[in-house]
Amino acid sequence: MADRLHWWSAVAGLDLVHYGTEADAETIKDTAVAQPLLVAAGLAAAHALLPGAAQLGRVGAVAGHSVGEITTAVLSGVLSAESAMAFVRQRGLAMAGAAATTATGMCAVLGGDPDEVTAKLAEYGLTAANNNGGGQIVAAGTLEQLAAFKADPPAKARLISLSVAGAFHTSHMAPGVDRLARIAPGIPVADPAVPYVSNADGKTVDGGTEVLARLVSQVSNPVRWDLCMEALERLGATAVIEVPPAGTLTNLVKRNLKGVATLALKTPADLDRARELIAEHAIPEGDAV
Repeated sequence: MADRLHWWSAVAGLDLVHYGTEADAETIKDTAVAQPLLVAAGLAAAHALLPGAAQLGRVGAVAGHSVGEITTAVLSGVLSAESAMAFVRQRGLAMAGAAATTATGMCAVLGGDPDEVTAKLAEYGLTAANNNGGGQIVAAGTLEQLAAFKADPPAKARLISLSVAGAFHTSHMAPGVDRLARIAPGIPVADPAVPYVSNADGKTVDGGTEVLARLVSQVSNPVRWDLCMEALERLGATAVIEVPPAGTLTNLVKRNLKGVATLALKTPADLDRARELIAEHAIPEGDAV
């Protein structure tokens, strides 16, 4: 895996091994660094867990959250790992550049009446950048808009400021979309080999070209993880394994998809249990696509 990480580092133009093992927390907060690291970590863990296309064919569906959709584009066969690392590096740079033009941010809104939360967001010109299900929404906008919203929050809602570089998945990221749209036509793609659930609307996408187009437009559009979980339920998921950095989505699935087994793959020590879960719940090898 070290050789693979060094190769991905060369492709991304970023020393992933250094940033992943030696850099301090403040340094890797830079979204231009964080995004390639997140994708590399997810891919490294997925390759350790599912080495080869035959094993991947036993997976019922893949879904990612925000930058995690690039990881799942590789796992589904839409992008090569090299294309993904080049793309995510440009995505991180593009979003960092867009965030630098205006002081923006995000905050989580937990609970409250959904209609009142929506009305308050509109009142202060904020965007529901993420709808994570179970009454969890992430509001995004300028720092002034967020300050006014926090001073007049929806009843019974808890607000948590997020340490992010800007208002991701909003119109503030439009310059980033333009940058990615220029390079996307040259990126080789294939159609998904397993069902690919999209953040845009929770639908499964059959064409590789459409997956890539959605990865580009996703930068300035809301993440509908709530609809992705509905899709997983509709597809009959009985177990969900989250690759690194794991935990957040696992908790959301636990709250929203009762009876579905979950595992957050956080360290190599979790691999054996993950393999057991695959053996228990995966598509039988003879039926794999």
